[in-house]
Amino acid sequence: MSLNSTDLFAVAPEITLLTMACVVLLVDLFITDEARVITWLLTLGSLILTAIVVVVGMGGEGSAGSQLLFGGSLVRDSMGDILKISTLLIGVMVFLYSGSYQKERDLYRGEYFVLGLFGILGMMILISSYSFLTLYLGLELMSLAMYAMVALQRDSLRASEAAMKYFVLGALASGMLLYGISMLYGATESLNLTEVAAVVQQQGGEKDLNLVLLFGLVFVVSGIAFKLGAVPFHMWVPDVYHGAPTSVTLYIGSIPKIAAFALVMRLLVDGLGEMVVDWQQMLTILALLSMAIGNIIAIAQTNLKRMLAYSGISHIGFLLLGVLSGTEAGYEASMFYVITYAFTSAGAFGMILLMSSKGFEAEEINDYRGLAKRSPWFALMMMILMFSMAGVPPTVGFYAKLAVLQQVVTADMVWLAVAAVAFSVIGAFYYLRVIKVIYFDKVDSDAEISSPLASPKFELEPVGLTLSLNALVVLALGLFPGQLMVLCQSAIG
Repeated sequence: MSLNSTDLFAVAPEITLLTMACVVLLVDLFITDEARVITWLLTLGSLILTAIVVVVGMGGEGSAGSQLLFGGSLVRDSMGDILKISTLLIGVMVFLYSGSYQKERDLYRGEYFVLGLFGILGMMILISSYSFLTLYLGLELMSLAMYAMVALQRDSLRASEAAMKYFVLGALASGMLLYGISMLYGATESLNLTEVAAVVQQQGGEKDLNLVLLFGLVFVVSGIAFKLGAVPFHMWVPDVYHGAPTSVTLYIGSIPKIAAFALVMRLLVDGLGEMVVDWQQMLTILALLSMAIGNIIAIAQTNLKRMLAYSGISHIGFLLLGVLSGTEAGYEASMFYVITYAFTSAGAFGMILLMSSKGFEAEEINDYRGLAKRSPWFALMMMILMFSMAGVPPTVGFYAKLAVLQQVVTADMVWLAVAAVAFSVIGAFYYLRVIKVIYFDKVDSDAEISSPLASPKFELEPVGLTLSLNALVVLALGLFPGQLMVLCQSAIG
């Protein structure tokens, strides 16, 4: 495999982020705890710089269309560029949200920032991967970073337990995915997705090959379902979301969803597109179960982080609806859905960080009683985010759900669309319950809730500004969704 300047130029964002992550790691060794803000600023600068490199590359020479790089191991295309920019921008938001929270809990250490950067690097590699080998390398780099991040709070039994569960179940899922990949490799004699797709198309009629491919497909879909957190591979989601520090939950609950969507697109659509009838049936079951169990169990939750975990499971079901339609329009709708969901989810967890203070975690739904009187502005921001997750107009969540439902109906699966709407109505209950607590429930006179919102200038702090911008963008995208949808159409088309 010969290395040329085009290959290096195309992977410039990954090289930039890797270099900056190493710089952050080295700089952090030589600064004191009081000067840790330097690490935080370097981390934000690294992500912004990488996003600029991606944007510059989009307009560079030879950037049009799809480019195979490094002997077909990586691909450079519009979908990858847009997903990378989304990942990096949401990464900036995550670290803006996390700064004060980490500092108050003695977690303001270089490890959090370096692991976060390497996790995002793994996501970017995963997004660009076009062979089984690079897919797995990107996936494991992302996963290993997140395992360690969950366990950062070493003196917390809950965090340690969550990390162990995540690691053990993640290793099991990785084994299933590897086993499926080995079967696909045995059937096609190639690790390259382009060659795999050609072999599947050419020899798909042979019974023996079909059997091996089907078994491989089952294991691959199972591995993907775990990374997405789809039912019945969702067991880790509520425990990890609840047990991890909220700043880590914010990271896990938003950015990796975009990388997981890329994993689905690369493996199932690009590599095994000719087997659409087979994986469409599997995704239908996963989507239906995820929407049902996610929405129904979320109703019983009193902890906001666990409620958002089950909510995330139901949203994965909606995400899969667009993919299982098997059409370009369906993939576009799913891409739009995952980007907007990751953005909205970041805001919801950011609200928990905003309400929390040293010695107090604003995890219970009842902790938000009386928020409308204490801070009407942030109560409004939270209402916008909850409305978006519920799919209430004019927020972007409504348009995203409508887009995937249209594609399911177009694919002559009206029954599935009806089921999705029914579960969405069920899901609206627990989102509206949060709004009801914020606006109509009163705080007990003898129980003072410790919250940073006591400060009238908190709207000007990084967390408050980021949350306000986040919620307003969610509203703006709902009012004017056209531009983002056009970007998704150009990426898939």
